[in-house]
Amino acid sequence: MRRVLLLLPILLLYLFIPHIHGKNALPGAPSSQPDTVRYDRDYTLTAFMVGYFGPDGARNPTLRAHKGDRVRITITNGETMTHDVSLEKLRIKSETILEKGSNTSITFTAQQSDTYFCSIPGHRTAGMEGSFEVVEGALSGQTIVGQLPTKDGRALNLDFETGTLQDWTATGDAFASPLLSAEPSPLHEPDMKLGFTGKYFLSSGGTKNADLKGTLTSVPFKITQPYASFKVSGGALLDTRVELVLAKNQEVIFKITGNGKPTLLPVVVDLQPYRDQEIFIRLVDNETGITPIPYIKPDLWAHINFDDFKFYPSRPNFTNELKPEDIIVLPPLDPVLNAGLSGPEAAKAMTLPEGFKITLAAAEPDVVRPLAFTIDAKGRLWVVEAHTYPTPAPEGQGRDRILIMEDTDGDGTLDSRKVFAENLNLVSGIEVGMGGVWLGAAPNLLYIPVDAKTDKPTGPPQVLLDGWGTHDTHEVLNSLRWGPDGWLYGTHGVFTHSNVGKPGAPDDQRTKLNGGVWRYHPTKKEFELFSEGTSNPWGLDFNDYGHAFVTVCVIPHMHHAIQGGRFQRQAGKHFNPYTYDDIKTIGDHVHYVGNRGPHAGNFRSAEKGGGHAHAGAMIYLADSWPQEFRQNIFMNNINGARLNVDHLTRVGSGYVATHQPDFLVMNDAWSQWLNFKYDASGSVWAIDWYDKNQCHSPNPDVHDKTMGRIFKITYKDDQWKKFDLTKASNHQLVEYQLHPNEWYVRQARQILQERGPDKQVHKELKVILAKNPDVTHQLRALWALHVTKGLSEKELVVLLAHKNEYMRGWAVQLLTEDKKVSPVTLQRFVEMAQLDPSSSVRLYLASAMGRLAPSDRWDVVDALLQKAEDQTDHNLPLMAWYAAEPLAALDPNRALKTAERAKLPKILDYTIQRVAAIGTDEAKKALKDLDGRLGKADSHERHGSKVLLGEVLERE
Repeated sequence: MRRVLLLLPILLLYLFIPHIHGKNALPGAPSSQPDTVRYDRDYTLTAFMVGYFGPDGARNPTLRAHKGDRVRITITNGETMTHDVSLEKLRIKSETILEKGSNTSITFTAQQSDTYFCSIPGHRTAGMEGSFEVVEGALSGQTIVGQLPTKDGRALNLDFETGTLQDWTATGDAFASPLLSAEPSPLHEPDMKLGFTGKYFLSSGGTKNADLKGTLTSVPFKITQPYASFKVSGGALLDTRVELVLAKNQEVIFKITGNGKPTLLPVVVDLQPYRDQEIFIRLVDNETGITPIPYIKPDLWAHINFDDFKFYPSRPNFTNELKPEDIIVLPPLDPVLNAGLSGPEAAKAMTLPEGFKITLAAAEPDVVRPLAFTIDAKGRLWVVEAHTYPTPAPEGQGRDRILIMEDTDGDGTLDSRKVFAENLNLVSGIEVGMGGVWLGAAPNLLYIPVDAKTDKPTGPPQVLLDGWGTHDTHEVLNSLRWGPDGWLYGTHGVFTHSNVGKPGAPDDQRTKLNGGVWRYHPTKKEFELFSEGTSNPWGLDFNDYGHAFVTVCVIPHMHHAIQGGRFQRQAGKHFNPYTYDDIKTIGDHVHYVGNRGPHAGNFRSAEKGGGHAHAGAMIYLADSWPQEFRQNIFMNNINGARLNVDHLTRVGSGYVATHQPDFLVMNDAWSQWLNFKYDASGSVWAIDWYDKNQCHSPNPDVHDKTMGRIFKITYKDDQWKKFDLTKASNHQLVEYQLHPNEWYVRQARQILQERGPDKQVHKELKVILAKNPDVTHQLRALWALHVTKGLSEKELVVLLAHKNEYMRGWAVQLLTEDKKVSPVTLQRFVEMAQLDPSSSVRLYLASAMGRLAPSDRWDVVDALLQKAEDQTDHNLPLMAWYAAEPLAALDPNRALKTAERAKLPKILDYTIQRVAAIGTDEAKKALKDLDGRLGKADSHERHGSKVLLGEVLERE
């Protein structure tokens, strides 16, 4: 849902003294004097996410110098994105640049061959890496002269120097008038350098006529030399390509596209296996670049440029040779069958698995702009109509409203509709319970008390929390949902900056957040940031074990939200500057193609899942759908107009999310399902913000203001049930904790929480806790006891010895709810950190330490850091570091000694950096003492730490 990826600078801590900008400086330090040094080799490159490009168009060119040469490498940013240039062996790094057109450089003396690369996380693997070579003799080889192929004793017009299409046959419009002879080209942008050979080259339309399609085929000719080359540029698209084809059987023996840049680059083809056979050249342009999405501009690279086909007696060498493996080719545009359908037509157009059907439950004008919804204990839908979005209205002029909609007869349509509240402003999330309605409506979290008999407010909205930002109004607080622990959870995006607290609270009593999962306790009135990071999460759900998962956009889409965790961010920095690294996605896949970044695959990624933008999250825990769907997480892929499914598998302390076949395809470019939830029957309700514009814009005129749909997905085994759990007795609500459909479990637990403590309820729940053989049922009893205040610390401490790891883990989490524990409990934590065999339990302990006072953490953290079996765990090394980091400020010497014993990766390096940042005499002495200890140890494992420590001390 983000149109432009703006990665803010991430400065890596290479602590050494390189030559930068012609002087000795720390990495990234600008020169204070004009650069007057003469350079023997002065290289200039343009930086893009897909690589560095030389002036001749070469991608990641090999840069050469003689030993002892003074070298400068300068990069100019070709896009609005953070880039730098670094040398691996010399460990030097330029400053980081962001703006398009800005530049930076590194200078050094050539002593050995090296690798230059971009140090921004992810950029090197995306293609920003090249070779620097120290060579003897000439820096470049001799050029071999090529020959035009001949036929019947005549040189063929494969370089177009006749100024005609002699020896070629065209079809379609793209090659009707393809020959060009001017630089700049009249069919390309004026600043584009084509670099063609001779007087003429050929283009299938350039950037001016990229929507044209066609083919151009040469006459057949015999292969008389072992190698050939030609020049090509244009789109890195599957349907804009050059093919060499065997004449006898039409077999394509070689094909290549452009690389998404204008400069014609030489391509070398090894033809030795086909010597003396006839081939022909086919230029293909079957790509218009026009997407079915109205707000997406046409792709101007949907064309091919070609020139100068020649034979060679031996392999020619070109410094700017274009190789197929250097090109990230995008597939054709995904076909989208429909757009702008009516509600009934939209339902009929969808593709579902066998045995499922979809019903249009409501559509405009009965529901318009549905942005969020929830299902109450009576099975009714509470739906937010977001008429104010995307721009907050002036105070008192909000136009949002809340509808209560119900299917009264089980036919799948919402035949009952009433307005609960109107004139609300920028509502983005809703949940019901605890006697009222909870609304995310930035800058506020609101509560509206409800008369259960009349379904009307008993008073005006109450502001529980304020300070929620509106900087980017599709990244405000959203996805409200009750957690198993009785807290109200929600998510929040990185491009909106909030400072949340109770109305009137001073700044030191507020919580800053700009990305992550938050929670609010309905009776304690406490607010917390549960986990930090990600991008624009717009989906949150819990699995059978009470673990939270969020779906996000732009960055990889799936994250296991761990209490106290800090997760990969789309942009910005973590609030704690000593984070050093964050936890990455649990997905073993992405839903977009290639590695040119998430936006490049938009509308070309159907085979992978549709694209990078996701909304909604539902872990199916009902009982009527086939078992294969239970515990899977569903999310809507906005670009792909389909429901993606990931299967969650326990691995180590966490999970891996594996791609499953898409569940449902809408076949409609305007479809935008924002959330979906299962009900008492096991069926799923889904809200559709139906709009031709899929991307957020602060311009309200970009979005349609008249449409919206609600759909119901049912399986053949679903049986409609009409329930009102608010009328159930406490005993019945306890029994519902054993129901195979989680809808009953959650609704019943929430009602029990609202009713408050009850001794008989506690007695019945403790029977389940003690005797039920299913751990998921035991957990339900545990959570229900917790929310109804039915557990003492002593009882929770007993559960620390439970045979099941999930029970032990949740006992740890619940014991630290109030951010303090007794000495007895703390000692039990120490023993568990030392002896518990479960990595999941150790994750709970690491998370819990982040809630306790740093002075209480030492022994537990020490034990966690020594668990060699957790070295490769997805979560534990960093979660343990987050718990350990504040200890450095308490006692630098003890923190360093603790880190010395650590078996988890990077802990000692992180601790050295953290202690160095303190800067006190005590910290400096602790570092010097460590240096003495490491100097006496002959350990290869500690080599990197020794180097880092030496650099830190030298800087001091």
